[in-house]
Amino acid sequence: MNVSPQLQQALRDRAMRRGPVRTVSIVVPFLNEADTLEELHRRISDVMEALEPTHEIILIDDGSDDGGELIAEALADIDPHVRVIRFTRNFGKAAALSAGFAEARGDVIVTMDADLQDDPQEIPRFLARLEQGFDVVSGWKQTRHDPIGKTLPSKVFNRMTAWLFDVDLHDINCGFKAYTKRAARHLNLYGELHRFTPALLHAAGYRVAEIAVEHHPRQHGRSKYGANRMVKGLLDIITVKLVTRYQSRPLHFFAMLGLPLLLLGLGFISYLSTLWLLDMGPIGNRPLLLIGVLFTVTGTQVLGVGLVAELLQAAGLRERDKYVVDQRFGGDIAPVAAEEVRP
Repeated sequence: MNVSPQLQQALRDRAMRRGPVRTVSIVVPFLNEADTLEELHRRISDVMEALEPTHEIILIDDGSDDGGELIAEALADIDPHVRVIRFTRNFGKAAALSAGFAEARGDVIVTMDADLQDDPQEIPRFLARLEQGFDVVSGWKQTRHDPIGKTLPSKVFNRMTAWLFDVDLHDINCGFKAYTKRAARHLNLYGELHRFTPALLHAAGYRVAEIAVEHHPRQHGRSKYGANRMVKGLLDIITVKLVTRYQSRPLHFFAMLGLPLLLLGLGFISYLSTLWLLDMGPIGNRPLLLIGVLFTVTGTQVLGVGLVAELLQAAGLRERDKYVVDQRFGGDIAPVAAEEVRP
């Protein structure tokens, strides 16, 4: 890079100002994990006390009824680093993570499961990867200790997601992740979208990386994985695709479906109309006429839905909502993070 000495010095000063991570928030959603919470707390504390950054552990009780909520509250009583959020009932992992992100005070937010299958010893590696300039680092359970009924669908799901969203990850569904604060604050999680956070952030322009992590066998409790999770995942892929690619231009999506149908329908009707005008026989009893009318009506309706969606989007979406500001620099003010400058 051919730059002036003055600019070279400015670049060196900027690199020095970045500095290391100061505070780490570890967000742990749990549901009926009474047997693992105390041991998980001990392992996290042992790792974090050996690091320079201060830390907090945010335990989100997603409607437990096995006494785990009482253990979490007791941990908060004896350790000032622990904070507990209790839901009135089970709202799902996406809601738990959203609550954790909203409460987190750290420069970096680490998410992990409470079943002891994620190893807290990996946290320093996540932090080191973030300091290389990435905004989100996703874990990759390269060697999994789960039944094939869970691992095989997960592999198919991960490959499909990586291909559709052009994000080079092997295990997008891994709950062990680390985010910069500004990246986590960008997320709007609902339903089952917590599984797609790297794809959502990648689509918004954030830098995504992956590291292989150790995965331990489950020793307590039972997996929350069910057969319906795969169906939900496939439906959520459609949702994420719409949100990341067509949110600001919904008519383009509906036109992909409606326009071919409309053109085919008009083509069939035009063909039959030509036959009728040339007196080449009746057309009222031809199946092609019904198909043409059906395609024309269906295509028109789909395009109409797209136009309505476009009008609604234009009324509610401002131009400045279509892009993501990372930080702002220059002038006499200090750099301002993205979440501090949003309108």
